[in-house]
Amino acid sequence: MADDTMESRVRCKELHKLFTTPEKCIDYFKDGMNVGMSGFTPVGYPKVVPIALCDHVEKNNLQGKFKLNLFIGASVGAEVEDRMAALNMIDRRWPYQTGKELGKAINRGDIRMGDKHLSMFAQDLKYGFYTKDQGGKLDLAVIEASAITENGDIILSGSIGASNDIIDIADKIIVEINTGLPSFEGMHDIFMTDLPPYRQIIPITDARQRIGTPYVPTDTSKIVAIVESKLPDNGRALRGTDDTAQAIADNIVDFFTAEVKAGRLPKNLLPLQSGVGSIANAVVGGLTTSPFEDLIVFTEVLQDTFLDFMDSGKCKYINCTSLSLSNEGFEIWWKNFEKYKDMV
Repeated sequence: MADDTMESRVRCKELHKLFTTPEKCIDYFKDGMNVGMSGFTPVGYPKVVPIALCDHVEKNNLQGKFKLNLFIGASVGAEVEDRMAALNMIDRRWPYQTGKELGKAINRGDIRMGDKHLSMFAQDLKYGFYTKDQGGKLDLAVIEASAITENGDIILSGSIGASNDIIDIADKIIVEINTGLPSFEGMHDIFMTDLPPYRQIIPITDARQRIGTPYVPTDTSKIVAIVESKLPDNGRALRGTDDTAQAIADNIVDFFTAEVKAGRLPKNLLPLQSGVGSIANAVVGGLTTSPFEDLIVFTEVLQDTFLDFMDSGKCKYINCTSLSLSNEGFEIWWKNFEKYKDMV
């Protein structure tokens, strides 16, 4: 694992004066605030600051008296979101969640949950739809990062999701630098787009193309605090496959084989997109043992079976917005990080 220092990860020396503790960040949070967080399918989410905030609410008996409106690219770890729900700290939540406690609170009517297609959430957030009564902005963003560049731009950790747009529209930013994990610097493509009707084309014709910048362009005047974290992401439980999922996977591989034989697909197929869950895991597992080689994946998240897929030599390149690994998968990921980072 990493043993980098805060000074080496935060290369903009002017920002070193903002180094502080999670507990000292609590004063930046106020009841009723619109707060954005990084994270996507429990990866790359802030940990030490939200945990400190939960500790503060619990210690001071503020349950139900201190609530935030949360806007996050997708789900985050249970130690953050489920605990906040259990402490009655969430008023509104957009656009997606998977927490058990959070789901119970939503079904009880304690949390006002809005569901939105994840590909549209960031655009609507920047339009100001969710916070129109507050000028369309977010009061505060809490972002986990691998590093900060010499110019003060944020290099995200294990996911992107809506984090770049959350950084863009937030009035203030708290950054958690995770020195406990290797840096993801160089793996991200951050491409900031205009809103429709002024949006231009996204210049990608090949999943291996690099566009944008490896960092999120950041107004450093908005950064109010920088704290250190060494906590790992809390991975998803690995879903096993059953006979039905395996049968579906076998049918898909047979279909691809027939399409190649008929000349309708090339031998290395076309860029593949995978879903999430047991069926997707079975399909990727089927491709790992299939005759196809030099496969390219352009998809939402990288699951555990993709690790075997890459190790098999069948997968050449994966383009995704986040990892979605189990804790066991994370162990394999970090053990082989130097190899994987050139393939993802």
